[in-house]
Amino acid sequence: MQKVPIVIILVLFGALSLNALWQHGYWGLFAPHVKSLDSAQVLADLVVALSLVMVWMWHDARKTGRNVWPWIVATLALGSFGPLGYLLTRPAKPAAI
Repeated sequence: MQKVPIVIILVLFGALSLNALWQHGYWGLFAPHVKSLDSAQVLADLVVALSLVMVWMWHDARKTGRNVWPWIVATLALGSFGPLGYLLTRPAKPAAI
């Protein structure tokens, strides 16, 4: 897997996230999602999607002999930064002949 797209996504998403944190703080990012049912649905969808990604990371880490716990903790605390970091540090598969 090419690492360049992951780095680009991390940089752009990181800049967006830092800007949001600067303006609203960590807990301020969650405040709009508990004010209305439609916003809560978006947050629930994100939780479901990241839960599925964490299951995938768990299985992938077992196959590749990696420690998944730093990436699970990062996902729970930082959202998509956990899976992006996992993918960035994932060893490349040998090319099929």
